[in-house]
Amino acid sequence: MEIFENCVWAFVVGGILCLIGQILIDYTKLTPARILVSYVVAGVFLTAIGVYPMLVDLAGAGATVPLTGFGYSLAKGVQEAVKEQGLLGIITGGLTATAAGITVAVTLGFVCSLLFKSDDK
Repeated sequence: MEIFENCVWAFVVGGILCLIGQILIDYTKLTPARILVSYVVAGVFLTAIGVYPMLVDLAGAGATVPLTGFGYSLAKGVQEAVKEQGLLGIITGGLTATAAGITVAVTLGFVCSLLFKSDDK
């Protein structure tokens, strides 16, 4: 029963984050790029004030998979690196914590550019 509850919370929280993004796309003049950046910054900010870690504990992947989760990973990486390395951790922590995600995004972007031809709309 616990796994069902975890899945429900992940679905609800992830769905709410996506709903907010869709509302921003539909009812504001913000570009998708600005919305994506806003989500990452919101994840960092909510982590800094201690709200997002509670959301991650509640929703798991429902909170870590959306772009706010990328901001959360950046902030947590910086926090841990600063504890271990001091001020150098500000520079290295975020990159170390998110290196896998960045690598996958760049690699898949490259592979897709080889497989598909882009056209002007």
